[in-house]
Amino acid sequence: MGEFVGLPSVPVADTVTLDDAPRRIARMACSLLLDYPDEALATTLGAVRAEVGALPAPVREEIDAFCAAAEQLGVRALQEHYVEVFDQRRRCALSLTYFTHGDTRGRGQALLAFREAMRRAGFSQVREELPDYLPIVLELCALDDTGTGEALLAANREGLEVIRTALRSAHSPYAHLLEAIVRTLPAASDETMAAYRRLIAQGPPTELVGVGRPTLHEPLEPNTREPGPHEHGPHEPGPHEPNTHEPGLHASNPHAPSPHGRGK
Repeated sequence: MGEFVGLPSVPVADTVTLDDAPRRIARMACSLLLDYPDEALATTLGAVRAEVGALPAPVREEIDAFCAAAEQLGVRALQEHYVEVFDQRRRCALSLTYFTHGDTRGRGQALLAFREAMRRAGFSQVREELPDYLPIVLELCALDDTGTGEALLAANREGLEVIRTALRSAHSPYAHLLEAIVRTLPAASDETMAAYRRLIAQGPPTELVGVGRPTLHEPLEPNTREPGPHEHGPHEPGPHEPNTHEPGLHASNPHAPSPHGRGK
């Protein structure tokens, strides 16, 4: 919790209203770019740039700024930065329920709620991250016709604001992607911003529930695999394994749109 205390708040981002198609493009672009960078980085950056060219300038410029920084760093340096920022700093964790539930008994139920919401929207996970992993939620936003993904993002706005603040404080190029995300959300309520300020001052809840990462109390499927590279949670950073930007979700609805830039 100590690393949260004293983190400076940042100005509220101006809201940019997007129609449905541009919003989906922005969500998928940020999903791809917030995932762990792999050897296909140059291809991913090119695909994203080709898709975001028609987005409104305040959103496009943030995504372009990240792409330029990532290109300049190169894949190895960006991988090292990704691990240092997202795996080793709790306040930058991409697990959204960490900010609302911390290390409490309620987090397992919150994770289960995420997975059930995805299932009701017609999607199931095909990758090994926890269901609150931000790139997975953004992918859901890009593919979902029910509004479930956007509702999950909005319900976790205070966590997004903490990540945005922490990345800006760390001078990370990934801050550009959080700016793009929050700019395209509805304006935050006074209640949400008060919750954000409490998180900045106090950190997330700290009722410890034992050793190890939170689990889904009632798994939807039998599961005997080892934890994936993003499932260790903010307290247990683990080594990243290369990925191929495979889609994180499988659509039960065969007519669901295909994700931009992701292979099948």
